[in-house]
Amino acid sequence: MRVFFFGLGYCARRLIERDPWIEASGTARTAEGVAALRRAGVEAYQFDGVEAETGLETALKGAEAILVSIPPRDGAGAALDRFAATIAAAPGLRRIVYYSTVGVYGDHAGAWVDETSATWTRTDRGLARLKDEARWTASAQARGAEADVLRLAGIYGPGRNALVNLARGEARRIIKPGQVFNRAHVDDIAQFSCLVLKRGVKGQIWNVADDEPAPPQDVVAYAAALLGRPPPPDEPFDGAPLSPMAQEFYADNRRVSIAKAKALLGFEPIYPTYREGLKALADGGEGRGG
Repeated sequence: MRVFFFGLGYCARRLIERDPWIEASGTARTAEGVAALRRAGVEAYQFDGVEAETGLETALKGAEAILVSIPPRDGAGAALDRFAATIAAAPGLRRIVYYSTVGVYGDHAGAWVDETSATWTRTDRGLARLKDEARWTASAQARGAEADVLRLAGIYGPGRNALVNLARGEARRIIKPGQVFNRAHVDDIAQFSCLVLKRGVKGQIWNVADDEPAPPQDVVAYAAALLGRPPPPDEPFDGAPLSPMAQEFYADNRRVSIAKAKALLGFEPIYPTYREGLKALADGGEGRGG
């Protein structure tokens, strides 16, 4: 299947690595990123949100599916503005997949959310995501293609996890009573994307997460135990110095259900909780390089 990726980032590259049936092409923001992707055998073109490299539109026009993983701040909307005509004219295009975030649900006071739940986000980031969800969905539907919105939980995997943060001295155990988060291993996101691309189901919104919403401090403590080191000290949420993004992160509390994906796609996470995911990463040497 010819898949064009707007944004050949962490999740997109993992999908390409795992699924050789994908004939991939796509974009990176910098010339250095494009060069690295080409060395890895990926047909990559530079697009920085404004300027597009020669050859990009030809590759896009040949796509059978488009996967959008560019966040709003990096130009997901700009990509649609710039290439709307090319997308509309792509003769073999059957599906557009947009990587969004469970952050669009906002705060549900720890209650379970599914794909029918209210999107209560009021952050600029969350509202921009909802706008891009709607625009990419409308673009697909206008030309008779299916549109899938994958709302991803907190992404982790090789090189991006609590084990690595501990090794770098960056892990923190912020304690906010009652706070939980879902996570999604990059391999489960790849598996889910594969199911959506290949099963041919009607396009729709999907939650992509693990099976256990858990307090973030528990994840860090488990990672520390895997490495045989003491966990960082508890930090009460009230008074803890946090970046604006971290403050947004802790402002929302919800439990994300993936019952729909299990029922309609047969999705079963490879790593149903953070324990299986971190254990596999630790067994692979993550966090042990100092």
